[in-house]
Amino acid sequence: MRMLRSTLDHVRLRDKMLLLYFLCVFAPVVLTNLIFYHVTSQNVKEQRMQDISRALEQIKIEFYREFEDAMEISSIFYTDHQLNELLEQTYPHPAEYIAAYDSYLRRMLNNTYSPVYHSVDGMTIYTDNPTLLNSGGISYIDERVKSLSWYGKIPPGRQSKPIFVRTDDGNGEQQYPFSLIRRMNYFYSQNGREKILKIELRMSSIQEIFHNLNLRGSLFLLNERGEIEYTTDPKIDINHKVVSYNTLQQPKDTIEFKTSYVLTSNLNDWSIVAAVSGDEVLYEMEESRNFILLLICMNMLLPTLIIIWITRSLNVRIHRILKHMKKVKNQHFELIPGTESRDEIGQLTGEFNRMMLKIKRLINDVYVADIQRKNLEILRRHAQLNALHSQINPHFLFNALETIRMRSLMKHEDETARIIHNMARIFRNSLVWNKDRVTLREELELIRCFLEIQQYRFGERIQYEVQARPEDLDYLLPKMVVLTLVENASIHGIEPLKHGGRIQIHFECREERLMLTVRDDGVGMSLEQVQRLYSYMQRQEEMGERIGLQNVIYRLKLYYGSHFELNIRSIPGEGTEIRILIPADRESFISSAQ
Repeated sequence: MRMLRSTLDHVRLRDKMLLLYFLCVFAPVVLTNLIFYHVTSQNVKEQRMQDISRALEQIKIEFYREFEDAMEISSIFYTDHQLNELLEQTYPHPAEYIAAYDSYLRRMLNNTYSPVYHSVDGMTIYTDNPTLLNSGGISYIDERVKSLSWYGKIPPGRQSKPIFVRTDDGNGEQQYPFSLIRRMNYFYSQNGREKILKIELRMSSIQEIFHNLNLRGSLFLLNERGEIEYTTDPKIDINHKVVSYNTLQQPKDTIEFKTSYVLTSNLNDWSIVAAVSGDEVLYEMEESRNFILLLICMNMLLPTLIIIWITRSLNVRIHRILKHMKKVKNQHFELIPGTESRDEIGQLTGEFNRMMLKIKRLINDVYVADIQRKNLEILRRHAQLNALHSQINPHFLFNALETIRMRSLMKHEDETARIIHNMARIFRNSLVWNKDRVTLREELELIRCFLEIQQYRFGERIQYEVQARPEDLDYLLPKMVVLTLVENASIHGIEPLKHGGRIQIHFECREERLMLTVRDDGVGMSLEQVQRLYSYMQRQEEMGERIGLQNVIYRLKLYYGSHFELNIRSIPGEGTEIRILIPADRESFISSAQ
């Protein structure tokens, strides 16, 4: 099963649709219709054969009825005592015979039975009584009569059975008529007269019976020896020779139907055979076949057209999606044209178009972000240089070095070495470009180095206090941001005062935010100066030559975007407090501004 599934996975969608069509539509429809045709054909064939058999039975019954009519008449004649007496009597004069004939024989032979039994064509009584006239249904048994074929077939003896044979009296009919012949010896003949009754059946009635079966085939009436006594086939000559049915050469597709007479006098073992062409039996099947073929075509055509229509709707759109996906491989991000449909393929097309639009936007965003990142890197480096310049300007370096030189003459080398060490740390940290952010601990070390240098310069005029909890020392913040604020407080707030001042530095983490506070009791700032500093937060111009607090604000905007706060409180003559709130982060922070 897994192998079959794997094989199907490599078959094209169109071939899968064709396979699905042949297995689930074409084959079931054809198979179902073939089974239906077979069952219907068998039913039609059986019904047709039953109809033919019933028709053959009807012919058998009607023919036997014709025979029974003749048998009934022969029985009446056979047992008629008066008729027997008239035939036995010797008439001295023809007038006496004519009188007897008119009184009884004429009525018996011509008026009584012939009109009633329409199946009888004529009746003749043969006798060897020479006193009877050879006319009016009475015929003398002479040598001509004795030479007839039927005469020799009459069994001898008293109370013999009648015979049913074809007789040829030279009337030139196409087929010899059937006759019922029997000896009239029911009563004892005193004169030894021979009397024979011959009842001839009407052939037109028999022909009508046998031709009622309207079939393309032939009917055969066979005697007990299988010889043909009557047939509807005009090509077979049964008048001049005996023809056995078994000797006939029938076509291969001939179907035979047979019905026999059983336990019937004189016709026992006779049979009627219908040799019917197979096409005759199956012609109704052909009509059914044509109808079934039409039904198959209708059942196949309509579903096929619908399946082709639906399959084309699926296949064309899937190929269109595949075509555009291959274009993506070559970096051609084209949208699939056309209206968006609501089925799964339409949804897939819509998602593909949305994905293409998003990829285009992402590509554009990546290019723009890359350019912005490079610009940010340049600006960051520029800001570092400006911060370095603002922290360590030439004037500060000159005064610090001059002071160190003068004091080194007056004091021992330990303090000078410590100051020089602090200066070296500040220089070293300022010149490190691959580290944008530092921990609070590292920033405090730089601040202490700077303040020790300032105390070294100004002595007791500068006092400072640093407050930070040990658990907050691992938070990250931009490098030298607080140091710049401390430098501003020292240079612009405390140095102008003769008596000096105090700088307070406070760090605290509140509600996931790090609060940085630098407070001094120096000269302070006017309201205009404070408003000008706030205005730096709204400007978007390039870095330029900004230094000091401008530099701090710009760098905070680069790092944190709008996720920081700057509060400035300053009163002229009382001092300044600057408080910065930034996100508390122990790892690298990616600014939302990027």
